[in-house]
Amino acid sequence: MFQAKDAFRPASYLRNGNVQTILASGPFRAWGKNPMGNTAREIILETEEGIRLVGYYSRRQSNPAKGVVILLHGWEGSAESTYITRTGNALYQRNYDIFRLNFRDHGGSHHLNPGIFFAVLLDEVFQAVHQICRLAKGQPVFVVGFSLGGNFALRIARKMLQIPLSNLCHIVGISPVLDPAKSTDRADQSTLIRRYFLKKWRRSLSIKQKMYPDVYNFSKILDLRTIQAMTDHLLEEYSDYASADAYFRAYSILNGALKDLQVSTTIITAKDDPIIPVEDFYHLEINDSTNLVIHTYGGHNGFIDGFFLKSWYEQKLADTFDEILMAS
Repeated sequence: MFQAKDAFRPASYLRNGNVQTILASGPFRAWGKNPMGNTAREIILETEEGIRLVGYYSRRQSNPAKGVVILLHGWEGSAESTYITRTGNALYQRNYDIFRLNFRDHGGSHHLNPGIFFAVLLDEVFQAVHQICRLAKGQPVFVVGFSLGGNFALRIARKMLQIPLSNLCHIVGISPVLDPAKSTDRADQSTLIRRYFLKKWRRSLSIKQKMYPDVYNFSKILDLRTIQAMTDHLLEEYSDYASADAYFRAYSILNGALKDLQVSTTIITAKDDPIIPVEDFYHLEINDSTNLVIHTYGGHNGFIDGFFLKSWYEQKLADTFDEILMAS
């Protein structure tokens, strides 16, 4: 498991939260062999309400798999995000099957559903995870979510209080969004981060509008210059939420949201995360089922060190899952 002795201590030139955050998604880190990708099979999962989510299932071809790891990307990321493919490959090479799930309107899946993506859409993601657990045919299943995906992962852990998933053994949230209002404000305050997300979000909305021109007209929204302003207008035009504050509260995981979790859970964050304020983690109400790991360095989704820019969690996740399986 994650212990104090495993503290992340990168080289001095990598002790900057913004540098770590940029490197996390750097495409050059994804160069090289991709055994997980070579065996990936596209699968479309359909919920009871007819929502379709696409994912990529990589199953071990030689040695029997120890279990299945479901990877959940961040906002405007995808199953092909660098931190997803790097983590997936590391776990795949440690004999785990990998399922990389795309959220609605991510990873080129805009055509699958007429409705647009909102972060509150937990039920469809939970149903997809439930289906993947069934696909595992009794094998142990683990969920690892990053950023907004970490928020989804922790909400899945909470939803398991009502709907248990018997073979889901452990959930990990890396740099999870706790308070969406604060994270949006922090992202807007950083010119680099704001521009990064606005570029990706505008592109995504433009694709959706092209797919469903009779349903969406984002022309006014696309001209706005902050994430907050775009969120406000999108909610006003295309949701039932009275305000962004009401929307953000709907997927916040503060105020005791995690205090009764029963599934084994790990939360990992860094003090220098430029998007998620560390103060909120110190005030989390958690029980003995949840392990909170706060590093001094690591940025957002980063935790990168060494000449080959590997993430600390790539092997640590496999070590932790191995320990859980040995103890079961």
